[in-house]
Amino acid sequence: MKNMILPMLLVAMTAPALWAQPAAMSPLYELKNAQTRSISPENFTGEKGKGGMATLEEGSAAKAARELGQGWKVNPYVHIQPGQTFTLGEIDGSGAINHIWMTPVGDYRLMILRFYWDGEEHPSVEVPVGDFFAAGWGMGKEPQISSLAVCVNPRSGLNSYWQMPFRKHCKITMENQGEKQATVYYQIDYSLEKVARKTPYFHAQFRRVNPLPAKEVYTIVDGIKGKGQYVGTYLSHGANSGGWWGEGEIKFYMDGDKDFPTICGTGEEDYFCGSYGYNDREENGKTVYTSFSSLYTGFYHVQHEGPQRRFGQYRWHITDPIRFDKDIRVTIQSLGWQSEGRYLPLQDDLASVAYWYQVEPHNPFPALPAKDVLIIKD
Repeated sequence: MKNMILPMLLVAMTAPALWAQPAAMSPLYELKNAQTRSISPENFTGEKGKGGMATLEEGSAAKAARELGQGWKVNPYVHIQPGQTFTLGEIDGSGAINHIWMTPVGDYRLMILRFYWDGEEHPSVEVPVGDFFAAGWGMGKEPQISSLAVCVNPRSGLNSYWQMPFRKHCKITMENQGEKQATVYYQIDYSLEKVARKTPYFHAQFRRVNPLPAKEVYTIVDGIKGKGQYVGTYLSHGANSGGWWGEGEIKFYMDGDKDFPTICGTGEEDYFCGSYGYNDREENGKTVYTSFSSLYTGFYHVQHEGPQRRFGQYRWHITDPIRFDKDIRVTIQSLGWQSEGRYLPLQDDLASVAYWYQVEPHNPFPALPAKDVLIIKD
């Protein structure tokens, strides 16, 4: 048995994951027929040998670099004016985005990321920037997240490691719906390589309801048609009333399910792999929780002086993707407790991002909420 352990480990490390991308920490010594490229404000096209060429006449940081000149961090960020949609990057050919780093300055809920694959009219990703990186409560409220798919590092180092393949073209934009200028530092790391014809595409969709109407169920995502696999959920939960708020069940309706789902969880904190209210307890007259961040799941409590209590939760289905052949719908209840051990339907503030891969074409997403619904009010 001992002699079998190493071969078994090697098989596990080299087994294909998601779209046949090698598993994390697969043998890094293996050469691959691919070219590494990176887009940033210092190289908007990602072209070979074209980085750091901005001059003092055009650079965003020209004042800081005025005594040094070209090549000395002349253009490390971009400004996006109110109402402007800025193209962060555009790539021709076949390849995959492997990593995105970003530190935005502005109203996170009004800075909308969109990803378009292979010239499609409707985006496959449409999410406010903070929520895309599981940091939905705004600038200055970022958690620390140390997971495989997303890392949020002090103070606002937002990182995505979701693998995003494309065959012909990729376009990434950011819209500033705010009333003030936004600033974005960013880097998009990708590889130019052949992508198999049947490879599915990455998708992410945002939704928010505040408050959730009485006795209604919150929909995380609906209208997904086709073949694919659901790979992640981020949920920001604003508790609008006192007491415990996380009893609601998450449900996955798959491949024709109607009234009852194929997968039904046992509670909100259970789905995000916590238990017993995330160890909620009273300290100095306040309810406190135990935050955690792991490879696949995490929870955090956002300190807030207002009446609403604020939380973030993520679960990445990296080792346990939820596969569907025709369609999928995901819902979650907002549920607490009342007297005599009875459940209490809540009218909380719920915002979510659903992450999945599917074979194109995809159904167009519902329109984003209006600005006054998107923003977080103190």
